[in-house]
Amino acid sequence: MRFSQKEARYFKHPDSQFFVEFPPGPLTVGGEPVKQIIELLFSTGILRIISPTDCVKDRLAAYFYWGDQQCLIQAALVSSENMIDLKEIERWAKAGGKFDEFNRIKEKIAKK
Repeated sequence: MRFSQKEARYFKHPDSQFFVEFPPGPLTVGGEPVKQIIELLFSTGILRIISPTDCVKDRLAAYFYWGDQQCLIQAALVSSENMIDLKEIERWAKAGGKFDEFNRIKEKIAKK
């Protein structure tokens, strides 16, 4: 399946509900470089994705800066299904001036 239909910065395929984004590099989250790229091997090739920790930071950035509630929910979903580095997320939030906001929502993304 080739995602060859370009719309803005996204690529779509008519047989898929998903789209693919190829962001310009270097990848950053909240002004900091992405810490880890994970490679998943499929029969069709390698898929490179950001780590669950960086994904949570990305979602929280949208929540912190734009108040996007859906992104907070997404951060909680990612953290509930994956191992994340909560200390790294806390450090990142503090470095970005969002420590108080992080403390208010920390229990939503902490493992139960």
